[in-house]
Amino acid sequence: MQNLMRFLMLFLGSFLFAQQTTFMFDFGTDRTENGFIPITSTSKFDKKIGYGFVDISGLKSIDNGGNALTGDYITSDKPFYFSVAIPEGNYNITLKLGDTERTSETTVRVENRRLMLNDIKTKKGEILEKQITIHVKDSIIRNQDGTQIGIVKLKPRERKYLHWDNLLTIEFNDKASKVCSVIIQPNKTAKTIYLTGDSTVVDAQYEPWASWGQMLPYFFVPNEVVIANYAESGETLKAFEDRHRIDKIWNKIKPGDYLFIQFGHNDQKAGNSTKSGYKKRLKEWILKAKELRAIPVLVTSMNRRVFDENNKIVNTLDDFPDAMREIAKEEKVDLIDLNALTKTLFEAMGPEEAKRAFVHYPANSYPNQPTALADDTHFNTYGAYELAKCVVKSIVDQNLSLKKYISKNYKSFNPNKPDKVEEFHWPESVFMESLKPDGN
Repeated sequence: MQNLMRFLMLFLGSFLFAQQTTFMFDFGTDRTENGFIPITSTSKFDKKIGYGFVDISGLKSIDNGGNALTGDYITSDKPFYFSVAIPEGNYNITLKLGDTERTSETTVRVENRRLMLNDIKTKKGEILEKQITIHVKDSIIRNQDGTQIGIVKLKPRERKYLHWDNLLTIEFNDKASKVCSVIIQPNKTAKTIYLTGDSTVVDAQYEPWASWGQMLPYFFVPNEVVIANYAESGETLKAFEDRHRIDKIWNKIKPGDYLFIQFGHNDQKAGNSTKSGYKKRLKEWILKAKELRAIPVLVTSMNRRVFDENNKIVNTLDDFPDAMREIAKEEKVDLIDLNALTKTLFEAMGPEEAKRAFVHYPANSYPNQPTALADDTHFNTYGAYELAKCVVKSIVDQNLSLKKYISKNYKSFNPNKPDKVEEFHWPESVFMESLKPDGN
């Protein structure tokens, strides 16, 4: 009977925790600020309590004395990951970063390496408070009452992803990442930008692969806007429907939210033409978004790294970019012409330098990679970052309604003058894989 009671109490405790939406964690030692949950270097994730570090090896609890919240912190010589069981939705996360006696340098990403804060440096004795806004999703499709009415058909590979696991996972990375506290609160008012697309948009979990969708949050003002990336490798417009990914969005999207649509690479590869359902589905999605009083935005597929003898980009996408341009005009919706912008960008780089934006690496650069990687479709983190800046540039240059939400992290960008790859800051995560994503 005692064992049964203990089981029921543990179950009830974990169930109630999973229903919570506001959390306050004090990182460091057992010396804890009132009202906060203590997190130390031994706080390994436990399903029963619903929070903790994925791996505690290498974690250090440092206590400098003084203020209970900011006088101690957690740090490590390698990236570390903190997970919380939390219902799907949008959340503000307030972080206190720094060290009351030394300097710090922290980069923060969430879920599948979604970039939120980059290279945050603090001076000796400085504690900075930073806010990020994130979207947490699961694979259940619910109606407006919260009743389950369906499920997204995930691919086997997706079941390993951090963004379908019913947890929020925060990655702390960089040379001297020092975390004093984490506060998680629901955000019910932020405009949500839903991203749909393929492997060039998806939140890629593994180094060295990356896509522009996972870099986009870095360039938007937190609290006001949140990026919800529902793209997946290998998808066409039809497959996105067949797997009920778009149904998930239709049941979540609110008036004033945005729906970004970028498809073409795999639609073309599947042997489809722009007349065999592609344009029809685009129009149907646009109509549905408008019916729900959301704002559709079309994004043309970026070019592949294919050059002619004059070092000019060759169009390998048939008439798919033109078809999307036509639909944008016909339906009077905004268009981000990433196809045109990447033609300029890659030609400015040139055939050899452009390899540094794609997944081109010699053998044994990554674990279990006996042969060289030479992929002219998929991007590394630098390339994905440059593409995200192209997307933001188009929003700013066209004075689209989202322009007012662009953060100061975006200065300006000229695709004729790409950023130097040597100046790009990206401390690698611990998740690495040489297997190419679906699609091409």
